[in-house]
Amino acid sequence: MDLHASQIRVNNILLNVIIEGTGPDVILLHGFPDSSYVWRNQIPALAAAGFRVIAPDLRGCGDSEAPKGRGAYAIDAIIADILGLMSHLGISKASMIAHDWGANIGWIFASRHPEKVDRYVALSVGHTKAYRYAGIRQVQRAWYAALFLLPVAETIFSSMDWRFLRWISNGHPETDHWIKNLSRPGRLTAGLGWYRDNSVTMLTEDVPMTRVPCMGVWSSADRFLTEKQMMDSAKYVDAPWQYRRIVGIQHWMQLDAPELLNKILVDYLRQTP
Repeated sequence: MDLHASQIRVNNILLNVIIEGTGPDVILLHGFPDSSYVWRNQIPALAAAGFRVIAPDLRGCGDSEAPKGRGAYAIDAIIADILGLMSHLGISKASMIAHDWGANIGWIFASRHPEKVDRYVALSVGHTKAYRYAGIRQVQRAWYAALFLLPVAETIFSSMDWRFLRWISNGHPETDHWIKNLSRPGRLTAGLGWYRDNSVTMLTEDVPMTRVPCMGVWSSADRFLTEKQMMDSAKYVDAPWQYRRIVGIQHWMQLDAPELLNKILVDYLRQTP
């Protein structure tokens, strides 16, 4: 399937959005350093299973606009983009699947706007509070987040032919694609803005209980996230909760185990609430 994107202006920003299929709506939210391109194996599978898939490049990523200034990448702004996109497309309620930073956004979105979410699937990252209180092992794995806040982060990322990015991603085959995208003027700073504009929110915001059905999916070779922070999400979900564990796969399960993940997603989305 050839994936075709549209440019849609919402919330005073031009978003690049892939829309495929017909049926109940499913919104896909990517993380850093990705774009909607990370979902290229899921979009055709979900569309073939009878869903309309909406996969935006979130602000600052892919081919969407990258605004400048303090707070441009705050979670409130990104959530406003998603609400604006849903309104533009006439979507009153949708299922949501999100990964990495997108999962952080998805948890807060589902907690604030349960009337907009039919069910939520979080890949890799657990509920904001479960992540926050997951203990010293999770703090150790997330050391890079503190580095991203520093003014020298851009230099560290891009120096010596992006050696740091190649190292931290464990030489993932997607790295060359990330480098191509992040090498464009302002794009690396935009991506790091997700961390810089939300560091306080992630540590202090009182995120409500999530009152929509949720599923968490975690992969056992993830270098950045512990299993505890995903499993403990059950404490913060006041609705049916399911958990799936993928063995031996790294952080980017969409790319490294697409057939298995697609089956998990389609089966869950087809379940009777």
